[in-house]
Amino acid sequence: MQKEQEFIDRLYARVDELRGIAADSVRAAITPVGTGQQARLERDLLVVERSGLLAALNAVEGSLCFGRIDLKGGTAHHIGRIGIRADDTERTPLLIDWRAPVARPFYLATGHTPMGLRRRRHLTFDGRTVTELHDEILDLDDAERTGYEDPTGDAVLLAALNSARTGRMGDIVQTIQAEQDRIIRHAHQGVLVVEGGPGTGKTAVALHRAAFLLYEHRELLAKRAVLIVGPNPAFLKYISEVLPALGETGVLLSTVGELFPGVHATGTDTPRAAAVKGAAAMAEALALAVTDRQQIPMPGAPLVIPHDDGDLILDWEIAYEARQAARDTKLPHNLARPHFAFRVLDALTAQLAERLGADPYGGPNFLGPDDLAQLGKGVAASREVHAAIEELWPTLTPQGFLADYLTEPTHVPDEDARAIRRAQGSGEWTAADVPLLDEVAELLGHDDSAERAAAEAARQERIAYAQGVLDLSKGSETYEFEDEDESEVLAAHDIVDADRVADWYEEEDHRSAAERAAADRTWAFGHIIVDEAQELSPMAWRLLMRRSPTRSMTLVGDPAQTSEEAGVGSWERILAPYVEDRFEHTRLGVNYRTPSEIMDVAAAVLRAEHPDFEPPSSVRSTGVRPWARAAVDLPGAVAAAVAELTPEEGRLAVIAPRALHGALAPKLDGVVAGAEPDLTRAVVLLDPRQAKGLEFDSVLVVEPGEFGVSDLYVALTRATQSLGIVHSGELPLPLRQFAVAD
Repeated sequence: MQKEQEFIDRLYARVDELRGIAADSVRAAITPVGTGQQARLERDLLVVERSGLLAALNAVEGSLCFGRIDLKGGTAHHIGRIGIRADDTERTPLLIDWRAPVARPFYLATGHTPMGLRRRRHLTFDGRTVTELHDEILDLDDAERTGYEDPTGDAVLLAALNSARTGRMGDIVQTIQAEQDRIIRHAHQGVLVVEGGPGTGKTAVALHRAAFLLYEHRELLAKRAVLIVGPNPAFLKYISEVLPALGETGVLLSTVGELFPGVHATGTDTPRAAAVKGAAAMAEALALAVTDRQQIPMPGAPLVIPHDDGDLILDWEIAYEARQAARDTKLPHNLARPHFAFRVLDALTAQLAERLGADPYGGPNFLGPDDLAQLGKGVAASREVHAAIEELWPTLTPQGFLADYLTEPTHVPDEDARAIRRAQGSGEWTAADVPLLDEVAELLGHDDSAERAAAEAARQERIAYAQGVLDLSKGSETYEFEDEDESEVLAAHDIVDADRVADWYEEEDHRSAAERAAADRTWAFGHIIVDEAQELSPMAWRLLMRRSPTRSMTLVGDPAQTSEEAGVGSWERILAPYVEDRFEHTRLGVNYRTPSEIMDVAAAVLRAEHPDFEPPSSVRSTGVRPWARAAVDLPGAVAAAVAELTPEEGRLAVIAPRALHGALAPKLDGVVAGAEPDLTRAVVLLDPRQAKGLEFDSVLVVEPGEFGVSDLYVALTRATQSLGIVHSGELPLPLRQFAVAD
């Protein structure tokens, strides 16, 4: 123990030294430029701190080193969350990053396959003080013993599984199991599907895989960023501390409802509306609805456009030919619009030229090329002409178009239209709307010509300013370069030109790749990880696949837990439109979270409808049998059960139908019903879909008869220690064996 403490003291001395060096580097990089730019300086400082060594050291402070491997040759390596060298000249790190190849035996070595190891040691800390050591002997021929041997090798894992929950997911870097390690270190390219039942650690594996890929492919992924998609905001908060604790901050965490910049989906849909919006058929319906906005006048009812030289007639034939030419470009609606407009302008100019330049006796047209050009400019400058073009082929925005579409949905069956219809200007955007907005944005395209023109105008202003600076420099400071034969005098304008000086004045974008990606709908991510992937709709998958043109993705989920009506469920149905059968599928079969007593209950619920269902195998048993209790006064019974179940440390979840939250919340001290619950509170009130991916020490399930099978399966598998059930209605048959007699 003393030798390990001496090493830890040395390690943290180096950490403190590096922290000071990093802080000094940050301060040295900032040159004072006056109080007027103080806000910018503070922002730059924050960016450097976030992205540099200082941020990594601060993030992993609590448990920097967690293990050691002793090789048969006598060499020992300490393993930690990041790699640290003793000094800049040392080849062998003082601390090995857990993602480095040399650290892999820490996770994979066994007595049967020791991978060159004598011993594996786990370290436990209180702050910077070593409190426990657990040694696993891997070389059975080695007679040396330390007194800290763990005969089973499971003490650290079981301690982690039995520890009180905090309302935030912790990393599993110290207890990664062999089957998990193989997934974490899987190749970067391609689509990897990780299927696993409740408690198999698939979310933790996905997050550690993100950390590993950022380590292994730093240059690529630092530029393109990694996107992690979760089912709801509460889940994202729950996992938000895992990657920073591993020294990684360059990741964007988002729900599907947050992936359209400028739109925050706060509204809710009925399950039926969400299913209709999520169906693949919506893509074709929206495409047809966009073409409906590309109109032409009815035959015999042309648009009459007032003009100084006489009315212009925009008839069916002109508009039809212009529309066909624009559609033939295969460009999105807004990008094809200029082609439509140019054809209309040319036709109206020809119409006006024929009228003004015609020889009354049938001779040639009297107008020359210059005259025709002048007429064309006049037609193109006419506000009335542009109003007519806008009427036939309007410039559209995704938000405006979709809001109009949802007031009167078209190209879908009548019953589907009724499900998604809403009044003009009513309601907020919902999560199911966001993939539709993204689809519409693709159909419309973005005409950035005005933005590019503005950017170029700003650049020309900078060039003009720079040229003025260079002009002032003439005749002032010069630089002399002398040799034996001659002396050449150079001025500043001889060394640089105005274009280069202008670039110096261009403001740099100091945002991280993740921050820039969040603001850019067309961003292509280096890798995408999707949790609860079985729940995403076909339209949501279209959105995500646009963000991953290289198809570098890790999909995590469990088809048995599919609860959303729009959820695809089957991996083959999800991926066939994009990669056919070119994806790898692996399963996690060990349940680390849920005790066998609780898992048996949950499995019975699924087997009632799916007799062949096989649950993941639980690694532990608590000896605590789940119970079910009938109640007349349901809120009162729930309050009493909460008092009984709430652990001294850790967290309790009350999982109840959303319709009961209003009645239950006042009975639960300090509990607030809401869409984004505070998971760090001792007691939290959730519905089954809010509970997806989360875990608690104890769980109280209320009115299980009102849940669907998948929702009930989710609710029953959230607990790490104990499970209770309170009901006033009929108890589902698989749960009746746990009923408590009055």
